[in-house]
Amino acid sequence: KEYKEVQREKSADPDIQLICDDSNIFKWTALIKGPSETPFEGGVFQLAFSIPEQYPLLPPQVRFMTKIFHPNVHFKTGEICLDILKNAWSPAWTLQSVCRAIIALMAHPEADSPLNCDSGNLLRSGDIRGYQSMARMYT
Repeated sequence: KEYKEVQREKSADPDIQLICDDSNIFKWTALIKGPSETPFEGGVFQLAFSIPEQYPLLPPQVRFMTKIFHPNVHFKTGEICLDILKNAWSPAWTLQSVCRAIIALMAHPEADSPLNCDSGNLLRSGDIRGYQSMARMYT
């Protein structure tokens, strides 16, 4: 159902492009634009989705393929710390809405639950300029 929707509404959201692997419907790629007025503005970030067979009852596994300096993204693996991808998942979420939530997380990092401690420490210590400078450099 989602595959058909994505094919039908390819240009519905200019910030998100979802691409299904032609050989495996459980593998998707998303290209998301960095949110404006953030250090990620102007960047395009690739996400890899691995969809479980029980989807939408279980959340997809999502990770950044593009390096990003963000407290809630593991720098080496691209793992994302986001409640809706873990315990707050609901079958009402779609791949598109997951991308939207990730874009919102990019704009509003949660420094108190960091996967990237360096990034989280900069924000927690109030060094916004240092954080933004590093994030921009990687973008």
